[in-house]
This record gives sequence, C-alpha cells and structure tokens, in this order.
Amino acid sequence: MSLRTSHNQALRSLKIISRKEFAVLLGPGLSQHRSFATQPEEQQPTPPSTSPSATSSSQNSPSSTSSPSASTAPSTEGSGSSSRPSLSRPTPAPRPSPAPDSSSPKPFTYRSRLKFSPDHSFETVIPRLPQQFGSNQRLQVPDETRALLEEIVGTFRAPIRYAFAYGSGVFKQKGYEQNTGDRPMLDFIFAVTHADHWHSINMEQFPSHYPLTARVAGSSLISRFQNTGPGLWFNAYIPMNGAMIKYGVTTVDTLTSDLLTWKTLYLSGRMHKPIRIIKDDPRIRLTQQVNLAHALRTALLVLPAEFTERQLFETITAFSYAGDPRMKLPAENRSKVRNIVSLQEEWFHELYWRLASGIPGVHWSRGKRIVEQDVDGKMRMAHLRKLPLNLLTHVEQRYLAKSPEFAAMKEGDEAAFWLKVASDDELPTIIDSSLQDIVRGPATVQSLKGIVTAGVFKSTRYSLTKVGKWWKGRS
Repeated sequence: MSLRTSHNQALRSLKIISRKEFAVLLGPGLSQHRSFATQPEEQQPTPPSTSPSATSSSQNSPSSTSSPSASTAPSTEGSGSSSRPSLSRPTPAPRPSPAPDSSSPKPFTYRSRLKFSPDHSFETVIPRLPQQFGSNQRLQVPDETRALLEEIVGTFRAPIRYAFAYGSGVFKQKGYEQNTGDRPMLDFIFAVTHADHWHSINMEQFPSHYPLTARVAGSSLISRFQNTGPGLWFNAYIPMNGAMIKYGVTTVDTLTSDLLTWKTLYLSGRMHKPIRIIKDDPRIRLTQQVNLAHALRTALLVLPAEFTERQLFETITAFSYAGDPRMKLPAENRSKVRNIVSLQEEWFHELYWRLASGIPGVHWSRGKRIVEQDVDGKMRMAHLRKLPLNLLTHVEQRYLAKSPEFAAMKEGDEAAFWLKVASDDELPTIIDSSLQDIVRGPATVQSLKGIVTAGVFKSTRYSLTKVGKWWKGRS
C-alpha cells in the first residue's frame, strides 16, 4: 500500500464518524489544534508589515506611487553621461493585501482540513499531529522493563521506524508471575521502510539471528518470503542483553494496511491488546487509533445491551484468536484470552475508555465496570457501516449468500439492506464466522513459515513450549 493510499484510507475512516467521536478519537486538546479544530476559529486581520527594512524604506525614500515621475526619472548611477535615460522598466508598485472579509468569515474546521482529496498528501497532516494525540496508546510499564526494552531496540543498527513490545514478558499475565526460572520471552515487532535493506544490515550485524538457509538465500529472498501471509519475518530465541527475545519484522506499509482494513488481522489483532511503544511513528499512531475504534465497534455489535468491561476486553482480545489453528491443536493455552485480560484490565481501560465515551449510544461512566449501549437498529447500523473494509465485505457476502431476500434488498435499497442486517439476531454469529475466515489463512501460513524463519531446532523448541502451555491450560 502506498503512502498516499494509506493516508486516504485513514481519512475516510475518520471522516465517517461524528464530531464528538472525532475529538475523542484524536485525544485531549485536539479541538484546540489548528488542523483539526472542531469549533470555528476567529480570523484575525493580518497586521501590516513592520519589518525594519520596510520601515526604513518608507522613511528614507518617497513612495513609488506618490510621484509618477519618480519611477521614470533618468538614471545617472554608473553612467558617464547624465542625459542618457534609463532603459529599465519602472518598478511596479506593490499590490496592497486584500482586507479580510469580516462580514462572512469562512472558519477553518476539521471537516475542511480532512476532506478526502487526491491533492492532500500524507505529510501535510501527520507532522501537525499534536504530541498528546493517541495518548491512550502510551501505556506505562515499570522503569526497569522500559529501560531494558529501549536498550534492546537501540542495539540494532538497521533503521527501525516503529517498534513495540507485547506479551507476557512486558505486561503481567496469569500463569507468568515472573517467577525465577519461568521468565517469559520478550516479544517485539519492528516496522521498517525497506525490508530487503533492513535484513541486509541486520544479517551483517547479527548473522546468528538467521538460520543457515536464510543467510545463504540473502536479504532479497528473505524479504520476498516475509511478504507471504501476514507479511512478517520472525527471529526467535535470541539472547540479548540478558534476556531471551523474539522479534518480528514487517514493513510500515504492511502494518498500516492491516490496521486500517483488517486484511489479515494478524498485526492489527496483536495491537488490540496492550503494547509498549518503544519507537513511535505518527503514521502508525494515526492508523492505530482507527484500529482501536474498529475493535470497539465490532465488540459492540456482538455484545448485548448491558455487559461488564471485562466482557468487552475479552471479546476484543478473542478477535485475533478466532480461526487460529493453534487454538484447536495442542499448541496454545485454552485459557489464553482470560489469562491476558485478568491481570491487564488497567491497561485495557486506558486503551478503550475514552474512545468508547465518544461513541453515541455508549454509556460507560468513569469508575464503573458496567457498560450500557443502545441496541436499536439505526444505532447498530451506524456501527456496522464503520467496520473495517475486509470484515464488512465478509459480512456482506455472507448475508447475500444467506437468502435471495437480502440480495434483492441490496439491489433495491441499500440503506434498508444494512438496517435489516444490523437488526438481525444472527449478526454476532456472522461476525464471528467472518473473523475466523479472515484469521485462519494468514495464521496458518505464518505458523508454517516459522519452520523456515526459525530453523528446525528453534521451531521444535518453540512448538514444545506451546504444547506445554496447552497442557497447562487444559489442567
């Protein structure tokens, strides 16, 4: 996905939400920001120029418009004859700046700033994002953990645009109480600009991170192999700075595409859960906010009118595991979703509470663990139409194949079609089946890729660890 395409998709995702939702989505203080103001800004008249050169010129020389002969006077400077007229054209008088029309000001609002247009380049928006944008994504971890994560990422000489750490090695998780001898592996994701170039530098610095077959194949073939499935290359069981780490490499384009559209739900699903951002990038920060809003709306469509915040967090966490073959095989802890949420509710709350409070029809007071939502057809249709593109397409196809009545309604009245879908009692089941379809293929491909990317020995070791987690969860 190109930079412009990613930007335009983000803007379209943001344009279809309400004014209140937009202000909440972009973070505190954004309503005062010039590029995204939700209130009209007062247009002050431009004061006249008072630069020293202009002042000096106006005091020491006559105005160019005060005397017509001044501009046509003979020039004697640098000439042997005082009677020869100048052949140069007279300097035109500067045009006065038009006065602002105070009677009908045109306020600069976020709608005009973010209107979808091919002329808007990505750079015109992202550098203007204020520092507090996406503050809900900046989750705190203990200083010792933060220092270790930053030290590990700083060890890599290859350029990393965006980096985050996730999993039980960073955030508390039931079953991993950080006991001696049971310290979990630290998991990282690195988003880079050019995978071929990055792997070439990284293999030169850390050749032991790659299996022999990958070193022989070279960085070009590694980057091509990385693009298959969800677009990740993992190096696992790497001892670094006194810790055992696993890091995945992807491109910024691949990551932003999945965050916006849920193409594979592999990377975006991991970022539904608490992560610790180590290196930030404004482009990914923007698309991650859209991704979190997508997860919240999807959960609202499958939950009842009243539910607890833990139910909300477990529902969102389960999205990326739906259809994952490891959850059916003896390769993953059956209680993984519950184990993640049970000790991480504080971080989940930080991620989603402010976003949820800005969605119409959602009632979630601060400090309350009960969430209520309006479940009338029009409200649910508003959530449904704002789902990520890939999920919405799967839901639509399932309903069109479900009954000729839906197909005929879609052709005749599209709004009535979506209203009927949103009011259908089977919609939560359809969404769950669609999520399984999205996740199953990429998750299977990535599991098989692990044999190549990690090598036979490390793959066997990793599989045995997963089987141990499955057995532990079963008991």
